[in-house]
Amino acid sequence: MRETVNTAGMILRTADYAEYDRRMVVLTSEMGRITVFARGVRRQGSRHMAATEPLVFGGFKLFEGKSAYNLQDVEIVNYFEKIRSDMENMCYASYFADLTEHVTRENNDESEILKLLYRSLQALMTSSIDNRLVRSVFELKLVQLQGLYPGVPGMPGLLKGTAEAMVYLAGAQIKDLFSFKVNVETAGQLAQTADSYRKKYIPGAFKSLEVMQEMGYT
Repeated sequence: MRETVNTAGMILRTADYAEYDRRMVVLTSEMGRITVFARGVRRQGSRHMAATEPLVFGGFKLFEGKSAYNLQDVEIVNYFEKIRSDMENMCYASYFADLTEHVTRENNDESEILKLLYRSLQALMTSSIDNRLVRSVFELKLVQLQGLYPGVPGMPGLLKGTAEAMVYLAGAQIKDLFSFKVNVETAGQLAQTADSYRKKYIPGAFKSLEVMQEMGYT
């Protein structure tokens, strides 16, 4: 009998596979980023169809196959409905998921990155927090979690508020990342700095970012 594995995780990406199956990329708390197949999930009436969509967070019961895991059961903890019902939020969330998939690996301890992704999605659903600020925070903290964070940039014209925000973010726990406010000018400079750090330390072409730019969300 195949041994089952229970883990918390979030679905980063899905793709239809074979006639009725679905292939999922899942970031887990214990096993890092893994591939999971949901067999027969696209059959009419499947009880797991809604639970195998991108950005679903929950508890996954899996059994190991030859080269990937197979889904046995899943209990949804958060479906992030407010994100799915808003195009702008969904674009940002998709970008966060793409970046997360890009930097994570199987069998790595990716628990802090999973927390960062979850907290950032919560922030997207908070109307009092600007999505551009959420993106800046996500990018800067993700660079730091990769061990690549260079600190506050020594550039001419750096605003005091920008420097203070970056120092705060570097030392803040994930749960407290969005417990600060900045003015419009500082937010703009923070966004420019975060974007430049992402390009330098997490290089790559991301389709979700191209979509955001085309739709004017950046």
